[in-house]
Amino acid sequence: MSEAGNSGPENLERQKAGAYRVLARKYRPSNFSELVGQEPMVRTLTNAFATGRIAQAWMLTGVRGVGKTTTARILARALNYKTSTVDQPSVDLSVPGEHCQAIMEGRHVDVIEMDAASHTGIDDIRDIIERVRYAPVSARYKVYIIDEVHMLSTQAFNGLLKTLEEPPPHVKFIFATTEIRKVPITVLSRCQRFDLRRIDAGALVAHLSAIAGKEGISVDDDALAMIARAAEGSARDSLSILDQAIAHGAGSVSAEAVRAMLGLADRARIVDLFEYVMKGDVAAALAEFRAQYDTGADPAAVLTDLAEFNHLVTRLRFVPTAMDDASLSQDERQRGADFAGALSVRVLSRTWQMLLKGIPEVQSSNRPVSAAEMVLIRLAHAADLPTLDEALRSLEGAAPAQAGSPRPNGTSAGPGNGAGASAVAQTRMPAGSGGAQTMRLVEAAPAPAAFVAPPAPVPEVPQVTLKSLADIVALADAQRDIALKVLIKRCIRPVRIEPGRIDVSLTNDAPKMLLNELTTKLRAWTGRSWLVSLSKEEGGQTLSEMESTKRENAFLDAKSDPTVASILARFPGAKIIDVRIPDAPEADAAEAEAEVPVEPPADDDEP
Repeated sequence: MSEAGNSGPENLERQKAGAYRVLARKYRPSNFSELVGQEPMVRTLTNAFATGRIAQAWMLTGVRGVGKTTTARILARALNYKTSTVDQPSVDLSVPGEHCQAIMEGRHVDVIEMDAASHTGIDDIRDIIERVRYAPVSARYKVYIIDEVHMLSTQAFNGLLKTLEEPPPHVKFIFATTEIRKVPITVLSRCQRFDLRRIDAGALVAHLSAIAGKEGISVDDDALAMIARAAEGSARDSLSILDQAIAHGAGSVSAEAVRAMLGLADRARIVDLFEYVMKGDVAAALAEFRAQYDTGADPAAVLTDLAEFNHLVTRLRFVPTAMDDASLSQDERQRGADFAGALSVRVLSRTWQMLLKGIPEVQSSNRPVSAAEMVLIRLAHAADLPTLDEALRSLEGAAPAQAGSPRPNGTSAGPGNGAGASAVAQTRMPAGSGGAQTMRLVEAAPAPAAFVAPPAPVPEVPQVTLKSLADIVALADAQRDIALKVLIKRCIRPVRIEPGRIDVSLTNDAPKMLLNELTTKLRAWTGRSWLVSLSKEEGGQTLSEMESTKRENAFLDAKSDPTVASILARFPGAKIIDVRIPDAPEADAAEAEAEVPVEPPADDDEP
């Protein structure tokens, strides 16, 4: 039974006077059966009351609007329940008791509600401690409801501990908080804790639909779904938005009105935008975004909805039953399932990461529309790029279809060719090529004829002479093994290098299998066996240390140069950041990406 159905004198007076109450107050639950989405807590309390195992203190926690304060009042009503036939605590509150109306309206003398946000000090807790000694005036229990209890000071918490652990038999405490981590564990250990869950979107839709029916308001199903999504699991927020939507629509609630009121994008158009982006059709994606922006959609909200749909598609790949969510539109269900079967997890994950980085850029930008368009351009461009697996297979000779490659009909797979595509094609790699299958939305086109490359001739291994550590690094560089090249430069100290034998010592951070890997690679690269052993001698400097020393000397020489010194003196704040040596060999581009750049030596004299 909702408060709308109560026939108390106060309600009758308000109805006669025509006083308006917002929906969140008018339909506030008054008993456990009306609580939405909190069945586990209700079941626990029902069993506890039935067996007489009633706690002395409860801690209610959850996000805003899930019903913490309402549950506290209902619990206080259940503790003090009394009718002409029942005189004991009960969770069956179908028949209003003597104290129920006053408790639910927050005016009962034995149910004291305190907002800890405005009563944070020890003096307020001392007042409670003094008053708990006295018996209740008319009810069975004196109940203290402390809202936002995490706002109490440390002294206030400490002052409450003793009373909370051993309260008088006629006193019960009910705490509510949205920040459970800020409540000391000593207080939590003395309370029975209930975590009030976010209300499921489907339950919210059903709840809002029932209230709209009681109010005689016509509401679109899509509008209810949008309101439930915007509420994020909060019943109070959902009723507040519904109240606003009724006023906005002058008595009826349509999806277009809710969308305009909340600044949301059309969910079906979000799906269209997602399809254009996944096809790599930049022109169509930007046109669709501009159209949504012109109708009032916020740029950051469009990208947020795009990220939510991307998450839905990813979730549908693993949880197909997710399409049964009542808050989803028919377009989201059907087309989301189609995308889930066509797009790989790697593509969806890459899109998700790019959106997560792009949304804050849009929110903090002075030009949010331009920033959002740049994010969409990056997304559409990345949709045609090969994934890491495809790039590696391409290097290994698998030759997968590349974005922009010519097709038999003379077209290209580039971004501009996806505007008229209506089919979802699926690119699959051979089962034995390694890595997971990768799928992207591309224009449907006949597959090119299979081409089998002739076997490449086995090259003869040239005879290589290694006389120094620099020769080994040069050999690794010639074989394009950048990782091993970097490890040799950083971790190996030369002791002795002879034909077929290399003695070295290692730095402390050297990998354990470095020498074994070097032995294997040298045998493959030179065509002969090498004995690479670990020496007890200290060895010389690593190549990285030699380069660092040379660089430091170059900086010192540059600072001592009269011309450079005069420039530094002429321009305050200037500093030397790099020194180029004309006779030094150019750094390899791949090595520059693999190695960590060396910072110039610190100089306390420089600004």
